[in-house]
Amino acid sequence: MNFWEIFVAVILGLVEGLTEYAPVSSTGHMIIVDDLWLKSNELVSDEAAYVFKIVIQLGSILAVAIIFRDRILNLLGLKRKISKEQEQGNKLTLAQIFVGLVPAAVLGFLFEDYIDQYLFSVQTVAIGLIGGAILMLVADWINKRKPTTDSVDQISYKQAIGMGLFQCISLWPGFSRSGSTISGGVILGLNHRAAADFTFIMAIPIMAGASCLSLVKNMEALSMDLLPFFAVGFITAFVVALVVVQFFLQLINRIKLVPFAIYRIVLGIILLLLFM
Repeated sequence: MNFWEIFVAVILGLVEGLTEYAPVSSTGHMIIVDDLWLKSNELVSDEAAYVFKIVIQLGSILAVAIIFRDRILNLLGLKRKISKEQEQGNKLTLAQIFVGLVPAAVLGFLFEDYIDQYLFSVQTVAIGLIGGAILMLVADWINKRKPTTDSVDQISYKQAIGMGLFQCISLWPGFSRSGSTISGGVILGLNHRAAADFTFIMAIPIMAGASCLSLVKNMEALSMDLLPFFAVGFITAFVVALVVVQFFLQLINRIKLVPFAIYRIVLGIILLLLFM
């Protein structure tokens, strides 16, 4: 593997790690970067490029799983209570995670081919970026009222289902899974940190499952020659996501969603001007 291939793997891993859980749409950014780097430079085949994106996404998922390891063990009944809310009888459950997952999982399964065929373009991503930004601004405007839910352990089944329905919007590339779901949580009365916690925890099983299934289906695109390229991207995405997600969770209640919305609108307008 030469220096240029290492550089491209690091850049793509960096983009994945920075955007996978931030409310700016990792899929949208990867479509843009894919067009600019992998396809334009013809470093790998289209099939290998697809698998590479799955591999680096798994790096980001692993980072979030490590950050929420205590919470995951608690959900699985392998760790004692870990929060004041749980001591008071409140506790996030696997059932709440499940009902939040179902809507997007069902719609994604039914419309996967349509989404892949018609919605994966720079233009549709730009529309999604701007549309998602408007949703985020609306959520922050509604959030001016005091949130009723300050911890993920206080979330109700109604809120879990509602956030799952908002997550369906993210099936349109550019809207962002975290952006749509966090916005939905805020609209439904959660504070930003609680909404982010539930969003990230809920994303682990659905993203890990979808990524592993896609990886198995495309194993023929893997080769020993590409393993160093994939490894560099995976490690970069893992390390960057590990830092970015912890930083994001510490700040989200203070900065809220407006800065991300502004970035999305600016990027969306630039993309529309460049590609339309």
